[in-house]
Amino acid sequence: MASVRPSRRTKEVAMETMSQVTSSLRRKNNSGDDEDMEPSSEISRHEEDSDFEEPVQMPAPSKPPKKRAAKKDDVTQLTVKKSRKTPVEKAGTSRGGKQASTVGTAAGTGSAEDDGSLFEAVKSGKTALQTLVDDWVDEYKQDRDSALLELIQFFVHCSGCRGRVTKQIYETMEHSEIIRKMTEEFDEENADYPLITPGPLWKKFRSNFCDFVMVLVTQCQYSIIYDQYMMDNLISLLTVLTDSQVRAFRHTSTLASMKLMTALVNVALNLSVNFDNTQRQYDAERQKTKNKQASDRLELLMNKRQELEENQEEIRNMLIYIFKGVFVHRYRDILADIRAICMQEIGLWMKKYPNMFLDDSYLKYVGWTLYDKQGSVRLDCLKCLCSLFDDEGSAQKMELFTSRFKDRIVEMTLDKEYDVAVQAVKLVCLILKYNENILKDKDCENVYELVYSSHRAVAQAAGEFLNQKLFDKKDEAAKSVKTKKGKKRSDNTPLIRDLVQFFIESELHEHGAYLVDSLWDINQMMKDWECMTDLLIEEPGRDEDAFDDRQEESLIELMVCCIKQAATGESPVGRGSSNRRPSIKENRQIQEDKVKLTEHFIVILPELLNKYNADAEKVTTLLQIPLYFDLEIYTTSRLEKHLQLLLTLLLNIVSKHTEPELLENCSKCFEVLCDEENSMANKASTGRQKLIDDLTKQLNDAYKDYFQEEEQPDRNEAFAMLAALKRIYAFYCCHDLSKWKLQETLFKIVKQGSTVPHIPWEIVCAAVEGANASILWDLKKLDQPIPPEPELNALKKYLDEFMADLNNLLLHENDKVNESAYMTICDLLIVFSKYMTTSQPAMQVLVIEPEVSLVRKLTDFLSSKVFVEDVDTDEADENIKIEELHTRRNLLASFAKLVVYNVIHIKNAVIMFMNYMKFYNDYGDIIKNTMSKAREINKILTAKSLTEALARSFAEMKVGNRIDRNSDRFNSLKELGRRFSLSFGLDNLKNRDAVAQIHKEGIHFSLQSVDNTALSNLAFLEILCEFTGKLMKQDKKTVVDYLDRHVHKGLISQNEDYQSLLTYRNSLIQGDIDQTSVASSRMTGRPRGTRAKRRPIETSVTAAAPASASTTVNETTDSTWLKSVATPGPGHPQMQSTAIKAKKRRTDDEPVSEAGSDADFQEQPSWMNQQSTGGVQTPQEPNFSRINTTEVQTPQEPNFSRINTTEVQTPQEPNFSRINTTEGPNVSRIVEESSMEESEMAIDEFDSPSTDSAPPPPPPHPLPLW
Repeated sequence: MASVRPSRRTKEVAMETMSQVTSSLRRKNNSGDDEDMEPSSEISRHEEDSDFEEPVQMPAPSKPPKKRAAKKDDVTQLTVKKSRKTPVEKAGTSRGGKQASTVGTAAGTGSAEDDGSLFEAVKSGKTALQTLVDDWVDEYKQDRDSALLELIQFFVHCSGCRGRVTKQIYETMEHSEIIRKMTEEFDEENADYPLITPGPLWKKFRSNFCDFVMVLVTQCQYSIIYDQYMMDNLISLLTVLTDSQVRAFRHTSTLASMKLMTALVNVALNLSVNFDNTQRQYDAERQKTKNKQASDRLELLMNKRQELEENQEEIRNMLIYIFKGVFVHRYRDILADIRAICMQEIGLWMKKYPNMFLDDSYLKYVGWTLYDKQGSVRLDCLKCLCSLFDDEGSAQKMELFTSRFKDRIVEMTLDKEYDVAVQAVKLVCLILKYNENILKDKDCENVYELVYSSHRAVAQAAGEFLNQKLFDKKDEAAKSVKTKKGKKRSDNTPLIRDLVQFFIESELHEHGAYLVDSLWDINQMMKDWECMTDLLIEEPGRDEDAFDDRQEESLIELMVCCIKQAATGESPVGRGSSNRRPSIKENRQIQEDKVKLTEHFIVILPELLNKYNADAEKVTTLLQIPLYFDLEIYTTSRLEKHLQLLLTLLLNIVSKHTEPELLENCSKCFEVLCDEENSMANKASTGRQKLIDDLTKQLNDAYKDYFQEEEQPDRNEAFAMLAALKRIYAFYCCHDLSKWKLQETLFKIVKQGSTVPHIPWEIVCAAVEGANASILWDLKKLDQPIPPEPELNALKKYLDEFMADLNNLLLHENDKVNESAYMTICDLLIVFSKYMTTSQPAMQVLVIEPEVSLVRKLTDFLSSKVFVEDVDTDEADENIKIEELHTRRNLLASFAKLVVYNVIHIKNAVIMFMNYMKFYNDYGDIIKNTMSKAREINKILTAKSLTEALARSFAEMKVGNRIDRNSDRFNSLKELGRRFSLSFGLDNLKNRDAVAQIHKEGIHFSLQSVDNTALSNLAFLEILCEFTGKLMKQDKKTVVDYLDRHVHKGLISQNEDYQSLLTYRNSLIQGDIDQTSVASSRMTGRPRGTRAKRRPIETSVTAAAPASASTTVNETTDSTWLKSVATPGPGHPQMQSTAIKAKKRRTDDEPVSEAGSDADFQEQPSWMNQQSTGGVQTPQEPNFSRINTTEVQTPQEPNFSRINTTEVQTPQEPNFSRINTTEGPNVSRIVEESSMEESEMAIDEFDSPSTDSAPPPPPPHPLPLW
């Protein structure tokens, strides 16, 4: 190269370069720069953070006084560059001078200046962003100061600030000073700013704002961003904004900074591509022989490569500065939206520019943020990682990160936010895809269990993981496996075997439907009917292991669940929305699957039933299959012989088994096959009639043999009797057996059961169920406009006799008989209630009015059978305890129906309300719903019932007319009162009368005297304190006056529970400026905004009398009870209720109750305002004209959705939201509280970042003065 003579072109380039250097030095001297400033030591010398260590918190970069930068003609000079400075230093050398003292305000909406601003153009979206940016670039080339000022104003307006940055402010102030001035221009009455303002316009603005920043950098990437002016000032401004305590500034500038950095990453990628191309051209040119080399081209490529290297270095410095100046501080900002922005953008950087950002020094920030307390931020972190692990090249570079944060990712599969849990499971799947050995068996088991989750998205994500781990492996050896007869096994055979084994090991055998639903859309083996039935029917070959009994049972259960899913398309209980309707495509797929499974199982099902006819559990499950058949295929495919075979097998099964569930499934099969809409219903009906004839004969023969005179029945006769009753009841549930005349026999057995003691309880319960079903079928036949009178009378006769027998059975010695009679009585009271006459007045003769004695029996039954303590014994099986709890819940729900449907009086629910807290874990949901429904019927009566429940509980804990106010039982009673108070909600005006009734009833109960000598219930007022917070302010004064009129001085003066009275009275007058507390001066309510005068303790303190009162209180008299009791001193702190710890002051716009409530309590003047004349006269009972409501508003007729006379089954409970105790998988979902405080749980020695968030911004407007 040295021997090559420079060409003319080379000399011209050199002369041009020298000219540019001279011009640059001249401009440098003119601008006042004496020397090149070194990069800020705070940035360039900052020690690099070690991998996964906590970053050092950097202070905000200081900004030295700025001087004017080089002239605008330097924009196009790219060949010769000065030594690079940090953006803050470069911006700092561009201006200087003294501060300005004024800030211009934005013009009004609609001004010409605002209409033409960048902010308005971006907000409206009417102008293309490309055109908008091109116009700004042209303006920048003409006058970069004004163009940059316009850009600064754009970011200020985008933050919601009304201030305007004038040219004077821009030239004389630092960026930090400008931001402080702009802070003063925020609208104090509106806390919203564009990024968070709702509405489609502002949603579009956010998108346009981000695109504008991206397009701006893209259009300036070849020249302007390297002029050391625009980017330096812009980055400096945004860095200062992100450090502001004003949320709008911080949020907007962080979004702009992150998008700016994303745009610079794109520029860096373009530079990298251009550099690689230039390097390749340069290498190719150098490899040429000297004769063929073009020295000028070689030199040009060398200069271009050098220029690209410098540009890359400058872009890299910008990226590093923005990351350390903005990201490092804002990724742990107090605002979750800002933290989420940081996580979203760093994921893009790592994906686009892995050479720089896919490094442990950057990944650690994502790992730390996995512990964020906000679910949305954790979700963005997981999405960021999923995009990285989805690429094989990126995943291989993250081994260290995976090993450090793998445990945290697995924990997040149990996150309380379902979206986070779903994304975490997907991330675990991606980790498993590229590094199977990193997940331990325990980690996989945690994800496996989620296939039984009640949330469908979580379960399906876990199903994908399970399929990838267990079922996504090709087994070539399995393809050659054959049965004993030589039939080739399906390719899915090993997968089905693994599925069955997994189901057995999960030990959740009643929830196979949830496992099937999790894998339904993932693996086609769930519809391989031939593979499943071959495993059950075909004998295994030489290389196969035969299924044992447990495996066959599990496979049958899973197969039936798959059949139900295919034929109905319904998800299990708790998964999916009940209102969702399948699309046309889904309905077509369901119909196709139903036809395929019907064609297969019409032929195979008889073989399966014949093989397992002796196994009741397997047959019970298999009998569900015909319920999902397309029965027309029997006729269209000429398969009638298989129908006849199925009917024969059903008759054989009924005659052989007595299990209730099996018989019920047989009855349902006959119900489906005998449906008149099917073409083969006649043939099935013939088989049903033959079967019921046999069952009727069996029942009559068994009855004769069992109830023979003067003979004791043996075991065989008892078994025959019980088996006949079970079969009759099973078919009574789905079929009308009235024409077989079975009622007489059933009622005779019930009557015998109530009188003859030696009859087994199973026979009595089965007879009661059958008789109940027969009555309901008779009622269904009367569902016509004018029912026949003979049939009405006959049913009335049966019903009266049956109710009398059930009353006797409530006293039976066996608990099972008691429970059966109790449930049947409750159901019949609802079915034959007064509401049945609404549509059919002729049914009045059948109405059952519950007698007082019957209701008392029902409540006594609850006390003795439901509200009982469990005896904790280690020997008791957990499943037995759960079954007993379900039984008791059903008993309580049956009684709750009577209250909810207003069949019995609300006061009868007192027994339930008394035990609300004691049995909250077992029956809290039922009692709470009953309380809510009762309040809808009548609030006053419900309030009386609640007060009576508290009073009864109070009376039960008294020992010799004394009460221990420090005992646990008394504290529990106070908690019960607090729960009752919370049930009234926040609308005090809505519940005004009901709460007043509670106080009235409570005061009467508390002041009851024993022989006019003592008040034993005075401590009850302390419980009544829990309801003072629910009184309106004006009602509190009325209650105080009412209390004072009823307090008897002679009985209270020496009562040791007087402290409860003081506590209750103070809770009523606390915070009222017209009343004064009697406890001590420190508890005296003070008027708002003034200091209350301290009064002597010995001064008589009384309640303020009504304004109309003409008498005054004589402070020297001893007729008031307040003087007769000692005021507690400092050593005796006054007890306060939890209901009055925080009192809300009423504002002017608070709704005021209607006038006239005082009249309810002010019938007579207070005895406190009268002179003592030798005794205190007891005032007459006031007239509670508005509160003491004795009439019960009859509610509208309830919707007896499950008591419709067209149904045969016994009426079920009302739709309590949490009464159903059987639905859903019995899998407890681990709820995780992820928070920033949990970051101390970081892996091994790696510390998570401490919370170092910016302090909250000042309020947008001053708080109102209290």
